[in-house]
Order: sequence, then structure tokens, then C-alpha cells
Amino acid sequence: MTQERFDIYDNQQQWIGTAPRSEVHARGYWHRSFHCWIVRDEGDTRMVLFQRRRDIKDTFPGYYDITAAGHLAAGEQLQDASRELEEELGVHAPFDALTYLLTAEQQLQGEVRGVPFIDREISSVYGLCLNQPLESYVLQASEVDSLFEAPLDELLALFRQETDVVRASGIRPQLSALKPEGTASPNAVHVNCNGDNPFANSARITSDVRATDFVPHGTKYYMDVLEALKCMQST
Repeated sequence: MTQERFDIYDNQQQWIGTAPRSEVHARGYWHRSFHCWIVRDEGDTRMVLFQRRRDIKDTFPGYYDITAAGHLAAGEQLQDASRELEEELGVHAPFDALTYLLTAEQQLQGEVRGVPFIDREISSVYGLCLNQPLESYVLQASEVDSLFEAPLDELLALFRQETDVVRASGIRPQLSALKPEGTASPNAVHVNCNGDNPFANSARITSDVRATDFVPHGTKYYMDVLEALKCMQST
């Protein structure tokens, strides 16, 4: 299988060529990514959705992370990268429905299954308000283990170190409800021909979430994003 290639940049953010994913993470080349945080409003409470990464991921397996995110492939523009919403969550949303929040430069490193990585990303961060339940999402089997939500204000308190733990509610679909790799989803809400929810047999789960359970994008990143999401207008 051919590896995806990324545009790569020097320390001055000047384009210097392309490289395969494994080389980008091995050598620590700067590359671009797309982040999208989804929120929903429940009365006066704004809920923030976040995913748990699959244990097979090559960086930060099993950590909580952005609702949907992905690298920009070589030659790809941000408008194209918004495909991550559909691929990972089954959400079809036009790019102009997203709200720009901020741009973040991040340098992360670690080791997974004995293989070190250096992940240097220039991330364009967007928000989207979707007032639909977790059961409406169709998760990509190769990327997303489960999907959670928690009140925005509680997550802010978590990253401000005002509390140690937040109780999050989530859903982990059965394998039959996961979206296989490479399949497309026509709608944000998926129902079968009988009108039944495909997640009806999936269990609701809860998790006590700590700040250290999230991919270490940095406290400032999470606080800036959450503050921006708090100000974002509902659609």
C-alpha cells in the first residue's frame, strides 16, 4: 500500500517538497493539519465532543483528542481536508459552515511500539456546532475507538487545573456500527430504511477524564480552543 505524502516545510514555514508520512514523523518535518472541534448546545450548557484514538494509531494511541482531525496530503488545501469530518464521523458539512478559531504550531514527540516519532504540525483549527446526539455519528473503524462529550466549562476547569477529573459520557459502537475504511457517508445522521438508529445496540459509556489523558497539544492550545468555542455562535 502506497504511503500518503505530505507537503513539508522548513523552520521558516517555507515549502521544501513532499515526503511520505513515515519519513515526516521520523525526521520531524513541519507539515500542515486540519482540526475541527464539534459542540452542541443542551439548554444553557455547551457540550464539547472529543474522540478516543484507536490503540493501533502510530502516534498517541488510546488518548483523547480533537473531534476530527487529519493531515493535509501533498497538494491538498484546507477546503479538501475538511473531508476528515465525513471520513471519521460520517458528518457531511460544507467548508463554509465551519468557524475558523485559530492556527497553532505544535511540536510533539514520543515513541509507539518502539518507534520514535517527532510530529511538527501547523494546525488550522475550526469549530462546528451540530445539535445532534452522539448516536447520530458513524465512526471510522481504523481511526476512532469511541466518541465522548463533556460540558465546555468543566473542560476549561480541567485544563486550568481547577479540577482533577471530568466525567464524560460517550458511545462505543459495536463493530457492525463502525464505518469501514474508505466508505463514504451521505448524511450527518445515519438511519436505516426502517428509521432505526444503527447505534441502537451500542452501549453508552462514561469515563473519568483527566487532562493527561488527552494528546499533549499543550495547555494553552486546549484553553485557547475552548475559549474560542465558548464564544462561537450557534448555527
